[in-house]
Amino acid sequence: MSDTDTVVVDRKTAEIIDDEPKASVAKTDSSSTTSGEARSADRPARLAGAVRRLGSARRALVPALGLVAVAAVAAAAVLGWQLRQERAVDDAAAAALQAARAYAVTLTSVDSGRLDSDFAAVLDGSTGEFRDMYTRSSGQLRALLQENKATGKGAVLEAAVKSATETEVEVLLFIDQTVTNAAATDPRVDRSRVLMTMQLVDGRWLASRVSLP
Repeated sequence: MSDTDTVVVDRKTAEIIDDEPKASVAKTDSSSTTSGEARSADRPARLAGAVRRLGSARRALVPALGLVAVAAVAAAAVLGWQLRQERAVDDAAAAALQAARAYAVTLTSVDSGRLDSDFAAVLDGSTGEFRDMYTRSSGQLRALLQENKATGKGAVLEAAVKSATETEVEVLLFIDQTVTNAAATDPRVDRSRVLMTMQLVDGRWLASRVSLP
């Protein structure tokens, strides 16, 4: 090979070497451009998918919020009903307790000189089982009081509600009854514990059961 051929070969080699990076760069630039264009093309699709997912989430959230609202309203209604029930029972207990205290005095205060009015008052404040029992025994009790010229005066020392509903209340009472009769000139005090069941009848609290527990 001549010197001229060597120069030509070297020149071609240099050109090949110079062309390879350019080709590589060109190829790389072309690949980057294609990738960027692909991402740009995919962006609207991704955005549309995100919008669809957001819409689905909102549509799912609306019924859930509705259920929460309904549950909250229902809970408030139940709580309001419970409070009204508790208030009604408290009011019933207070009214029945007052009536029981007054009736205990009526029941333990008798005077042989005015038995008709005393017995009538006892029957007026009673109902049910106790009214029937008192009616059956009133004749014997009347004769005993008249024979001994007895009197009694009751006083309630303490009273408390044992149990209560809107229409029936149990009341426990501690009662002192001062008793006098023809055979004993000095008054005698009898202390009793009385369990009285009060029932609401036509707007009035009446004694339906009276016992000595």
